[in-house]
Amino acid sequence: MSEPAAATLVTGGAGFIGSHICERLLAMGHTVVAVDNLHLGTEANLASFAHHPRFTFINGDVTDRTALATLFAHHPIVRVFHMAANSDIPAGVNDPDVDLGLTFRTTFEVLLACRQHDVKEFVFASSSAVFGELSGRIHELAAPLEPISFYGASKLAAEAFVSVYAHTFGIRSWSFRFPNVIGDRATHGVIFDFLRKLERDPHRLEVLGDGTQTKMYMHVSDLVAGMMYFWQHAHQPLNVLHLGAPELVSVRNIADIVIDESGCSAARIEYTGGDRGWKGDVPRFEYDTSRADAAGWKPRLTGQQAVRQTVKELLASGRFNLPHASVRARVAPDD
Repeated sequence: MSEPAAATLVTGGAGFIGSHICERLLAMGHTVVAVDNLHLGTEANLASFAHHPRFTFINGDVTDRTALATLFAHHPIVRVFHMAANSDIPAGVNDPDVDLGLTFRTTFEVLLACRQHDVKEFVFASSSAVFGELSGRIHELAAPLEPISFYGASKLAAEAFVSVYAHTFGIRSWSFRFPNVIGDRATHGVIFDFLRKLERDPHRLEVLGDGTQTKMYMHVSDLVAGMMYFWQHAHQPLNVLHLGAPELVSVRNIADIVIDESGCSAARIEYTGGDRGWKGDVPRFEYDTSRADAAGWKPRLTGQQAVRQTVKELLASGRFNLPHASVRARVAPDD
């Protein structure tokens, strides 16, 4: 009987980004084990590859130390892509325990298991939220880091633990700081929320804040491509990298694109006012991506292209009842 193939563990593997990572790793020839407690992830996200012979899904909680030890004992895990986290920042603002458990403790427990089971590669999903409200184009070495959400604070603490495990225990690590990631399988976020609002009332679109909030938006396909590139090409003990798309996009721009693609041309935009959508929201950020640029990798889509493609993908998914968008949704996303 042959030995089982070495496997890559993807935590949060049924989530928005995690499921895309599983799909890409399978396409690259890897054996993949995904674990997810289905708090935000769904098995529907795995449908296109759930029966792949090199894929295993485990419905489990990585903060359950005993269950996690069992997983590592039964599967020859050689690396981890750690995507498990609370991705709903306002929910964490309302209840700090959400990010303590789902964002920080998930990382703590998986790092501990990696050390105990001699796993030597750890790829971590961090966030622009670690910076708080730093102005200008933010470099990887920018300081001070003063997060204004519990999500950002938990990601920053997790980054520190990743650093210690890399330098003390020889677990080579990649900490990727994500911008706003958008695309098919998203479960929340500004585009998803706008479509839900238009579904309820196609004549009115409420926009939180004044619409001038301006950030980097990156399509999930580009994000995953960047992660795979630097995982294969950056080989320091600890590799901290910004992934971002060229061109900043404002919430006002996004509202216009959503109205255009949805066919809700009669919708009036109503702003709630203020410079941000909620407490903990950073109204503007822009990464310095010069290190990624110098290494020879660039995303395929600009920010506005990513927004438009995402709207088309979400409309084509059939998850929104917007009859005026049916013709537009059939247009190929890359058109």
